[in-house]
Amino acid sequence: MYSDKVLDHFHHPRNVGEIEDPTAVVETTNPVCGDFMKLWVTVHAGRIAEVRFKVAGCVPAIACGSKLTEMIRGRSPAEAAALTREELVGALGGLPEASSHAGHLAMDALAAILKKLKIEN
Repeated sequence: MYSDKVLDHFHHPRNVGEIEDPTAVVETTNPVCGDFMKLWVTVHAGRIAEVRFKVAGCVPAIACGSKLTEMIRGRSPAEAAALTREELVGALGGLPEASSHAGHLAMDALAAILKKLKIEN
């Protein structure tokens, strides 16, 4: 049902936790399924230097949060704003249609953090 990449990020999520004294932190919730994501970033020299997340949700929500952190670390906020949900989901080998909400949750968290950093995507 889930790709090997989704299962890997679920069983071994990257960048889980909090950042002390972050540049920005946001919380997003999917009102339909109740999944919850919190995202922390630290920006140094115009780049996302550190990024961490926590998710209360399903397997794909955890996988999307984990992959999102990998994909935006090292990018400028403007470069991170160019990331699409399709790229995120594709990098995980796809998601079943019933799990598409997980990609939306991660992208909502990204949009919220970029808004706090004053970058509109």
